Amino acid sequence: MRVLMCPDGFTGTLSALEASRAMADGWRRTNPNDELVLMPLSDGGPGFIDAVISASTAIRRACQVLGPTGELVMAEYALLDEHAWIESAQACGLHLIRPDVRDPGSTSTFGVGQMILDALTHGVRQITIGLGGSGTNDGGAGMLAALGAVGFDAEGKLVDLTQGGLALEKIARIDISAATDLMRNVEVIVATDVDNPLLGLRGATATFAQQKGADDALIMKLEGALERFAAHCGKREDGKDPSVALGAGAAGGLGFALLLLGGTRVAGISTVMDIVGFRAALEDCDVALTGEGCLDDQSLHGKVIVGVARECATAGVPCVVVAGQVRLGKRDCAAAGIDGAYSVVEFEGIEQSLADAPESLSRTVARVARTWGRR
Repeated sequence: MRVLMCPDGFTGTLSALEASRAMADGWRRTNPNDELVLMPLSDGGPGFIDAVISASTAIRRACQVLGPTGELVMAEYALLDEHAWIESAQACGLHLIRPDVRDPGSTSTFGVGQMILDALTHGVRQITIGLGGSGTNDGGAGMLAALGAVGFDAEGKLVDLTQGGLALEKIARIDISAATDLMRNVEVIVATDVDNPLLGLRGATATFAQQKGADDALIMKLEGALERFAAHCGKREDGKDPSVALGAGAAGGLGFALLLLGGTRVAGISTVMDIVGFRAALEDCDVALTGEGCLDDQSLHGKVIVGVARECATAGVPCVVVAGQVRLGKRDCAAAGIDGAYSVVEFEGIEQSLADAPESLSRTVARVARTWGRR
């Protein structure tokens, strides 16, 4: 029997590679003679660059940039000829912010812009930017500032676009011409982990700001600030409104800013699958095991699990999910193409799952293998 281990990372506990290894260890405990294929995936968030480099001849480049709270961090991206792949979480990821100081009203994407500038010094003409796992909610204003954009208040005074989403409450005018000119001859591909728009009930703030540290009061202020920011940014040169586009709300609205500059949105998971040769690997498999930290409604909107499930349905291969927690019912799972969903926490308990994440995942998969392995 041939089994494909293709999880995303389990946020806060395991990277995608670590999760795939733990899954394989667990499966072997029950079915030691099966052939296992490890293919850790990413939807554009953490692990994006690792997936690109592991499946191509791209080289890893490092540059020092400002992190989401203004501290210096080392960020890496992939480079091959005139194409660069940037993982935005390297510069603005939630994992870079201590839990006790998380504040999406003040965090910035400025470092992402610095990564773009560094890539441009190597003569790139195409940049694929993976979005996901951010700790920001600034609509990409910081990134635009790094590329030369400037904002002004009602009195004509400069507004610091690097100070986070709340600073955008003061915006009365924004000039992005320098950023637009800089990127005019560069093809920008925006690989997003979600398909949310910028604003509204499914927007960046309403959907994701709370998990980044915002309370209800801050969420209301940030929504208003992003609405004001988007209104003054206006439409793209081709007349399209980027604020309503799929993926505009990714990475706290960073998707919006990249689309504003002329970027084209693609699903991050589809991009990674193309790079790693997922469909070819799936053809010879009898079952695929995927997973992430929490299987919930967000998993159905551009995340790894739903991408795997769709490909499995097309190939006629069962898709089995082992997640830290499962918050979808059987009907929703079936509608998404998921043949079985199992919770590590349900088997192991929350304390054990966090205390020893690899072993807890392995033990859970060992149980799952009794059902889905060949008997």
